Amino acid sequence: MNIALPTTWEERLQDLGNIPASRIRTQPAPGTATVEDVTYLRDTERRLYELIDGTLVEKSMGWQESLLAGILLQWLNNYLDSNRLGVATGADGMTRLFGDTVRGPDVAFVAWNRMPLGRIPSDPIPELVPNLVIEVLSTSNTYAEMSRKRREYFQAGVELLWMVEHRTRSVTVFRSAQDATVYEGESIIDGGKVLPGWQVDIAELFSRLDSKA
Repeated sequence: MNIALPTTWEERLQDLGNIPASRIRTQPAPGTATVEDVTYLRDTERRLYELIDGTLVEKSMGWQESLLAGILLQWLNNYLDSNRLGVATGADGMTRLFGDTVRGPDVAFVAWNRMPLGRIPSDPIPELVPNLVIEVLSTSNTYAEMSRKRREYFQAGVELLWMVEHRTRSVTVFRSAQDATVYEGESIIDGGKVLPGWQVDIAELFSRLDSKA
């Protein structure tokens, strides 16, 4: 069955989650971009784009969001040093979820059994579905955009999704596209069955935003 793609600029923006038009690359034209374009622009312009319905959408991350993502990636790698269950990647670790849909989670964990022959893939944008995805929300991320991402992640086979909101200092944990729990304050969140024993103290995480010399 053929799926009708948006034909007007307004329809495309709406389909992508009402994101700012400034995040959409117009060359190559929306609807014609390929996975190779994602790699080329990352290597030549050092700019990160996700690929949705043949449209390049620039990754949005501010300084504080990048800081939080880096801390979470560090903590996750510390855990994986002692629990060799798989590998973790950052925002430039682009992955093909299905077809030509390319996403770049701010932090992702992929278990060994999801990798071809249990080895690190050599493709610059491999066909890998993470077990855990962490997205740190930025100002230009809209509710509709993140809802679409959430549906895509679980459709592809992601098992656990964390959405980190530094403005409210909360983390929403999704165990499915509909099953969500919001954690804040002194809460402790964990990796569940995906990363047994890995825990994150929310207060400690967000306290890094208050650090001083």
